[in-house]
Amino acid sequence: GRQKQCSASRLECPSRAGQSCCVLEMLGGLFLSEVGEAGKGDFFLGCKGVRETFIYPFFTRGRPFPLQLLFFGMLFCIYNGFLQGYYLIYCAEYPHDWCTDIRFTSGLLLFLLGMGINIHSDLLLRQLRKPGEVTYKIPQGGLFTYVSGANYFGEIVEWFGFAIATWSLPAFAFAFFTLCCIGPRAYHHHRYYLKTFTDYPKSRKALIPFVF
Repeated sequence: GRQKQCSASRLECPSRAGQSCCVLEMLGGLFLSEVGEAGKGDFFLGCKGVRETFIYPFFTRGRPFPLQLLFFGMLFCIYNGFLQGYYLIYCAEYPHDWCTDIRFTSGLLLFLLGMGINIHSDLLLRQLRKPGEVTYKIPQGGLFTYVSGANYFGEIVEWFGFAIATWSLPAFAFAFFTLCCIGPRAYHHHRYYLKTFTDYPKSRKALIPFVF
C-alpha cells in the first residue's frame, strides 16, 4: 500500500493470496481442539478465519505485497492461533452458565458489531476502485463519515469483543497488540489523506469517532 517502498528485486505475491494466510490463525487454534472443549472461543476464531480466508480475499483489489511480509504474517498467525487455542482448551475454565454471563454476552455483541463495521467498511473501500485501478480515493459512507480508519476500528472492536467474551489474558494481549499495530496505521492513513486531498473532510478523526 502507501507505506510500501517499491523495489524491482523484491518478490511479491497477489494480495488475495496474502490475505488467505489468516486461515492459519483459525487452524492453529482448532488443531488443538478436542470434542466439547473450547467451543465458545473457537466460534470466534472460526468466524473470523472463515471470513478473512475464504470470503474477503476474493473481493479485495489491493496491490501485491512482499513475500517476506507474507512469511512473517504466517508465522505470527500460527503462533497466535496456537496461543489462543491452547489457553482456551487447557487453561481457561468456564462455568456451565458462561453463555449467560454479562462478559460473554457483551463481548459477543461487541465482536459482532466490530465484524459488521469491518465487513461494511471493506465493502465501501472495494467500491472505490474499478477493476484494474490502483489510485487512492476518499472513502465515503458508513463509519468513514467519522473516521479515516473505519476498517481498522472495526478490527480492533472485534478483538476486544473476543477478549471480553473469552476473558483470557492471551486474548486481551492480542487485542492490545492489534490496537498498537493498526492504530498507528490508521493515523498515518489519516495524515496521508489530509495531505493528498485538499477537499478531505476536516471533521473526520483518524480512528475513534469524535475522539482521535
